[in-house]
Amino acid sequence: MITVFFYIFLVLGLFFFAVGTLGILKFPDVYTRAHSSAKCDTMGAFLTLTSFCIYNGLNAVTFKIILVIIFIFITTPTATHIIARGNYEKEGDSEDGKF
Repeated sequence: MITVFFYIFLVLGLFFFAVGTLGILKFPDVYTRAHSSAKCDTMGAFLTLTSFCIYNGLNAVTFKIILVIIFIFITTPTATHIIARGNYEKEGDSEDGKF
C-alpha cells in the first residue's frame, strides 16, 4: 500500500514538473513564465519529496527531506519575485527612466 502512494505522489510530482517546463517553453513573456515555473516547480518538488518521505518511512532522512520542502516553499516564491521585479525595473529604465 505504501508503494502505491509512493508512485502516485511521484507521478503527480513529475507531471507538475512537465507542465511547468511546457509553460516555460510556451508562454510569451517573463512574468507568465516565472509564474508557471514557480507554481509548478514548487508543487512538483513538494509532491516528489513527499513521495520519498512516504517511501523512506519515519526516520532522520525524512526529517531532512521535510526541511528541504520548507526551504523550497520559502525560496522559490522569493526568487520568482526577485526575477519579476528585476525585469520590471529593467523595462522601466528602458522606457522612461523611472517606474
